[in-house]
Amino acid sequence: MDDAPRSPSFDIAAVQNVRKVVLFILGAISIGVLLFGASMWPDDSDSSLHEMIEYAGLGLIIVAIVGRTWCSLYIGGRKKASVVDLGPYSISRNPLYVFSFIGAAGAGAQFGNVTAAFAAALITWIVFSLVVRKEEMFLSEKFGAPYLAYKARVPRFLPKLSLWRNVDTLEIRPLLVWRTFVDACVFLAALPVAEGIEMAQAHGLLPVLWTVP
Repeated sequence: MDDAPRSPSFDIAAVQNVRKVVLFILGAISIGVLLFGASMWPDDSDSSLHEMIEYAGLGLIIVAIVGRTWCSLYIGGRKKASVVDLGPYSISRNPLYVFSFIGAAGAGAQFGNVTAAFAAALITWIVFSLVVRKEEMFLSEKFGAPYLAYKARVPRFLPKLSLWRNVDTLEIRPLLVWRTFVDACVFLAALPVAEGIEMAQAHGLLPVLWTVP
């Protein structure tokens, strides 16, 4: 009886909504800061480092999109019904968030500097770390001992590959997987935004007040 799912004392959906709002606000503030900043390595024929950072960031974004979609195959429709501990969830309790950190770093890298990449990943990590604490309270209340055992065994973020477990067959919900894929593609929005800011700065429409590495 003690291991049966219970009704948590708070709404996890509300926590997720707050997380989305906070990320949106922080993202808007970050864009505002980046409007007047530029990379120390200009995007011209004399410097390839700027483009190398952008391409590396694009690779991180692709990893994030594929990774988040992969995770949704396991968690889609199951998070509130059972303790998911297979596939990516066997080595990290929050692999969706881990791939979000990677995607945020990739988005920041589109501005041609590692400072924006690091800052984007750090901000995302801080926000998700706060959200995860609430989620852990929700899951602990709902699932009790099974979740607490899972929590004690599997790291919160950093994957522990030796714990890998999987199944031969997996029931998936295509609509939820598709939604996760579409949501993950939001990282790609950093490409036109960064290019637009760089073009505006190059044509003198936006002043460059500082440069960062």
